[in-house]
Amino acid sequence: MARVAELQDYLFKFLIIGNASTGKTCILHQFLDNEFKHEGTHTIGAAFGSKVVTVSNKTVKLQIWDTAGQERFRSVTRSYYRGASGALLVYDISNRESYNDAINWLTEVRAAASPNIVIILCGNKNDLEDDRRQVTFLEGSRFAQEHDLMFLETSALTNENITESFEQCARIIISKINSGNIDPSRMYSGIQCNATTITAPHNENSSNNLKQKSAFNCAGCQT
Repeated sequence: MARVAELQDYLFKFLIIGNASTGKTCILHQFLDNEFKHEGTHTIGAAFGSKVVTVSNKTVKLQIWDTAGQERFRSVTRSYYRGASGALLVYDISNRESYNDAINWLTEVRAAASPNIVIILCGNKNDLEDDRRQVTFLEGSRFAQEHDLMFLETSALTNENITESFEQCARIIISKINSGNIDPSRMYSGIQCNATTITAPHNENSSNNLKQKSAFNCAGCQT
């Protein structure tokens, strides 16, 4: 089948980080394919998917790395932090340990990624019954305020705030570009400008569509 060139205003490198079993892979599948997939096995290293969204009147391609949450893979997943412009930091509202560990993930990603990385804190699995909740909405909100993060509670099962999390993160990045707080031409900014993606005309946004070639006009932008 013939391949076509599609122009996007920006390409952003995104991460999904947090402890294992918080629903990171389910969040990615829900965002890409609009369906819930049970996590059968833990992610090893990182999984990848991409999707084109329209945010703030800009067409943005999100390249999303779903990183492994298990401790034995931490040295591997850290290698994906460099050049990330946005991240979803995910904890499980029914697992206090995953919430307590959020500060460690936050410290790591801020040390290794772009200094201007935009991070959305996601309290996932808010579809669960109240008697299973171990972390309140107020706790999540306070943590986000203390660490200059945006905060949303999400559900990969019901699709609540999944798309909003990614789009809100992209919207903030665009706002910071427009205000001059982020320079997309800076090395390892995680942002590429005027991206031309060569891809098949079908199934563009699927997590299965991983074989793509891109050309960019912003020579200083690297991921």
